[in-house]
Amino acid sequence: MNLVVLQNWLDNASFAILFLTMLVYWGGAAFPNLPYLAALGTAGMAIANLGIATLLGARWIEAGYFPLSNLYESLFFLTWGITAVHLIAENSSRSRLVGVATAPVAMAIAAFATMTLPSQMQASEPLVPALKSNWLMMHVSVMMLSYSALMVGSLLAIAFLIVTRGQNIQLQGSSVGTGGYRSNGYRLHKASELISQSPAPAVENNGFARFETSSNGNGNGNTAVLNLVTTPESQAVASAEPLSPQRLSLAETLDNISYRIIGLGFPLLTIGIIAGGVWANEAWGSYWSWDPKETWALITWLVFAAYLHARITRGWQGRSPAILASTGLVVVWVCYLGVNLLGKGLHSYGWFF
Repeated sequence: MNLVVLQNWLDNASFAILFLTMLVYWGGAAFPNLPYLAALGTAGMAIANLGIATLLGARWIEAGYFPLSNLYESLFFLTWGITAVHLIAENSSRSRLVGVATAPVAMAIAAFATMTLPSQMQASEPLVPALKSNWLMMHVSVMMLSYSALMVGSLLAIAFLIVTRGQNIQLQGSSVGTGGYRSNGYRLHKASELISQSPAPAVENNGFARFETSSNGNGNGNTAVLNLVTTPESQAVASAEPLSPQRLSLAETLDNISYRIIGLGFPLLTIGIIAGGVWANEAWGSYWSWDPKETWALITWLVFAAYLHARITRGWQGRSPAILASTGLVVVWVCYLGVNLLGKGLHSYGWFF
């Protein structure tokens, strides 16, 4: 079969599969009592991932170089990365809500590459001199994989904000560091301990503060009494509709997997930036030239470095880091696509200007 014909068939087929997969995931969210929809959505993502991998492989064979030289190729590589990270995240979280967030984005990217770009931008062309290097595969592929992971992590952070309705809740097991775990509110007391001792500090949990004291009444003093009280701050949170245990469990899962996926993407971004600096010195004689793409790559790195620092060192969890990760999604898109659409630079290669 002609490889060009195969590529044209695969890019349209990948878009159609991703569109149907998006509908499956949305249907599964609307009708959670249909368990087969979750498996169908996962199968759709896996088929799309395989189809895009075949498309990129056919293009690699046809052109003779790694298919990351123009916007069309990079968009499909980004889509492949998002579907691959999606499969990892969904397998780890066992939540179909992952697909609700990632499938529309993957479908939209494939649609943009297939239906919006003109045919001359979709065709393979000889590499410009700066791209004739082994660093093309090393630098660009790692950067695209980092974008994929950071986008999926940020999308899951947005899903977390939607599930929690933007409430500031405490989560358990979502961060590594101080404050990353929700206390269960229990303390051990000796049987002879008196209630007159200073009470335990309040532990906020979904809008409530819990205190506990040991019992020294007429009983044998071996039992404990758990009192549930509210503080002025917690009363303000409790004024909103309380989250169900199912929502809390789902929120903890989304927060946890978002944190870990971003933790995967950040080292890839770091390696990609370092590799890009080495390649830039080889091609242009300078490790860093403050090109718009380089500047925004640094901004992206700083945003997600702040996210990981806040979670690991400061013990942030829940709403605050989710908002920061949501901001990071915009920054990634500006870094990847915005600087190429809005101005010229060493990384534009005349895509639109």
